[in-house]
Amino acid sequence: MLKKIEEKLSKYFYGEINYYRKKGMNIGENCSLLGKVKFGSEPYLISIGNNVKITDGVKFITHDGGVHVIRNINNLPNIDKFGTIVIGNNVFIGTNSIILPNVTIGNNVIIGAGSVITKSITNNCVVAGVPGRVISTLEEYLKKNEESFLETKQLSYDEKSEFLKKYFFDK
Repeated sequence: MLKKIEEKLSKYFYGEINYYRKKGMNIGENCSLLGKVKFGSEPYLISIGNNVKITDGVKFITHDGGVHVIRNINNLPNIDKFGTIVIGNNVFIGTNSIILPNVTIGNNVIIGAGSVITKSITNNCVVAGVPGRVISTLEEYLKKNEESFLETKQLSYDEKSEFLKKYFFDK
């Protein structure tokens, strides 16, 4: 219980990204963690590039808990199995995705919500599913969706609310 209180206080005082940097994680510039992101018990095995957005419920798993069974049936009580996770630059990881050990995610990648990433991903693609699979290139994603893109990043919350209500409900 004291450990959880200490973690919450550290995240509050240092900021969440700096907290994980202090834990040994390599995190680049202009990164954001939206909501509750879990980096597991070995955050120092995770490296995150620049301009990465990780959304609520994402889990990074750097170990294989299945060795519990091997420990018991093969009388190997002290074994563990670990792997690194490397995230490139300009990556978006959707809500509730899971990234497993020994995975490298390239640059300019979108990972759809709820994906389970079991294998490494190349640059410039969109990945989704269980297990995660490439569903398109970034260029294909842009062409498919460009007519539905809306310029709202410069708007305040209230301005955006009004704009979206008019756009979707006043047609």
